[in-house]
Amino acid sequence: MKACFPVAHDRGLDSVVHPHFGSAPFFLVVDSETRTSRAIPNPERERAHGMCNPVEALAGEGIDAVVVSGIGPGALDRLQTARIAAYQTPRATVGEALEAIARGALPPVLAGCESHGTGRGHGCGGGHGHRHQHRHGRT
Repeated sequence: MKACFPVAHDRGLDSVVHPHFGSAPFFLVVDSETRTSRAIPNPERERAHGMCNPVEALAGEGIDAVVVSGIGPGALDRLQTARIAAYQTPRATVGEALEAIARGALPPVLAGCESHGTGRGHGCGGGHGHRHQHRHGRT
């Protein structure tokens, strides 16, 4: 299986999963069998929230699944349309998340979950009833 992880820094399996899929600087594509990885820059990370399409950066990569800590509903819809599974993990390393996938211990993402590392984390599927107007990337 080829899995994709949003990360801030390419540290291979020691990379920490970024808090939000769309604003991650890189996507780490990992082959779960060989445990080899390759970082792909996310050209969409600076777009306005909800307007980015990070799935486009993964086109042609043969991704089977993404593992996220947080993801917006638009990106989740694009993944579902592309038939790419999405799993949720707490802030774990890529290696820890791979182990959890192998054990069947990661739940699927069923609704957009917003977690921007701001201390205002919104849980998956909880729907918080308001919209954010902000930009991805550094503040």
